Amino acid sequence: MSVIFKKTQGLTKTPTHYCPGCTHGIAHRLVAEALDELNLLGDTIGCSAVGCSILSYNYLNVDMIECLHGRAPAVATGIKRSVPEKTVFTYQGDGDLASIGTAEIVHAAHRGENITVIFVNNAIYGMTGGQMAPTTLPGQKVTTAPAGRNPKVSGMPLKVSEMLAQVPGAAYVERVSLHSPKEIRKAKKAIIKGFVCQREQRGLAIIELLSTCPTGWGLSPVAALEWLEENMIPYYPLGVLKTPEEV
Repeated sequence: MSVIFKKTQGLTKTPTHYCPGCTHGIAHRLVAEALDELNLLGDTIGCSAVGCSILSYNYLNVDMIECLHGRAPAVATGIKRSVPEKTVFTYQGDGDLASIGTAEIVHAAHRGENITVIFVNNAIYGMTGGQMAPTTLPGQKVTTAPAGRNPKVSGMPLKVSEMLAQVPGAAYVERVSLHSPKEIRKAKKAIIKGFVCQREQRGLAIIELLSTCPTGWGLSPVAALEWLEENMIPYYPLGVLKTPEEV
């Protein structure tokens, strides 16, 4: 019998700990499959960030290092400059990359560091109790803003991809989503492009993945997918914001 589907070698056998409906697991699989298909598993080093994303080292079958909160791009920079022949990536949530780590990612992009950044945006601090993140939408209710985010007080949500697309050293910037099979397939293609960009030494590549947090949002897994499509995508439109050819 021919094999129709099999588990990628890029994932370990560790059972996932994520909440039901969380799309971190999908993001992990896409990264694992991309590295596997590009034959990079044995030559890759991942930098996991603080937040739900930190336990990615349990699931991705590559060498991983834990980083201080927000510092994954700096750690990745040091690793890539020390062993430039390796493929180096960061795996970061919005509470990490878009908040305490904003300076790190901006300056890594400005320097044109030849790394790949996987940026998971679920518009909330998922691990620490559902607080407001820089990416939380206007009116979205969170534990630190029970009446909803007030732009007059907290400003508008930070559009990281749009910001980094203006930086000369950022070579490839794309925003994708994980709310449907069709979009998940597009997300995988984007992640592959992000790793190819690094192998071609183009500069920093960042792929933003719009993701769900059913527990933090107070929704069922299915309702969370619908909420993402109806609320996040209008504010965070999908698509390529910058290609290596534009650099």
